[in-house]
Amino acid sequence: MSRLAMSEELSSSDVGEAHSVTFALSERLTSQQFDVVFKEGMTLVEQTASYLDGDGRRDSKGLSPAITVLYATESMRLTARLLDIASWLLIRRAVRDGELGENEARLKRQRLKLQTLGRPAHVKGFDELPVRLKSLIEDSHEMLARILELDRAHAARQAERPASDDTGNPVAAQVVKLRDAFRRGPA
Repeated sequence: MSRLAMSEELSSSDVGEAHSVTFALSERLTSQQFDVVFKEGMTLVEQTASYLDGDGRRDSKGLSPAITVLYATESMRLTARLLDIASWLLIRRAVRDGELGENEARLKRQRLKLQTLGRPAHVKGFDELPVRLKSLIEDSHEMLARILELDRAHAARQAERPASDDTGNPVAAQVVKLRDAFRRGPA
């Protein structure tokens, strides 16, 4: 329900409450969405590590020399992609938990190479790679797309907020939220 529709349903004395309900609801949905992506992303990292250290070694033994090189290349790309995904997830979780400020998180985020380039389905020999590796590669690209969507949504929310003097201090972040809440006032 939109803020406007919610406000229309409430009496004029409840309008201030509508703002806090709307804000809390959007924050909760974003947090729930993040929790799901975090769990799925970290599970993908664990599954990939387990495969590459176990069955993947066995699967790579029977490949032709050219496909062995492709296997090694795509395994390294997959690992690099998942390291960036895991780093992004850990940065966002640290911000959510108040362990890291937005400015510090932004600096750390800038070092990540979250790119959608490099889908290997068009690479010669990709179809000859082990099925499990191909599946993990595709899953990692799907996870990356979800991460990029969350990243864009977060950047848009940050752009809507006034600039703060956030220096990584969780108290400063709370002060900014309070200041913003009082600025909005009743609708």
